[in-house]
Amino acid sequence: MSSKVTRATGNPITFIIAVLIIVAWAVAGPIFGFSDTWQLVINTGTTIITFLMVFVIQQSQNRDTIAIQLKLNELIACNAKASNRLIEIEELTDDELDQLKRFYARLVDLAQEETDIHRSHSIDEAQKSHKEKHP
Repeated sequence: MSSKVTRATGNPITFIIAVLIIVAWAVAGPIFGFSDTWQLVINTGTTIITFLMVFVIQQSQNRDTIAIQLKLNELIACNAKASNRLIEIEELTDDELDQLKRFYARLVDLAQEETDIHRSHSIDEAQKSHKEKHP
């Protein structure tokens, strides 16, 4: 159901409907004498819609993030030269991610030391270098 809500709220027709509601509200202003109730109607309506849209957007973002992660996992898994350790990397702790980031920083160092710009380095190579330095 939430994916239907996401599609519906992202539809251009929904935007047109929202604009028409605002226009109708503005036109009704003189009829209601620009009263507090007239203002309260739009304020309450937009506040409720905004509150609900936060959850719709978050659900959509969560779904998209999972889909992207699965696609990336598939690309890593099917690439013979990629490190399978990166599959499900999003499940690592902050400390583990920091450690991995340091290994990738080492890859940058290895690449800068390399004269052949087409040579690639792996995280395993960085780890081996680290172990050699810190037995």
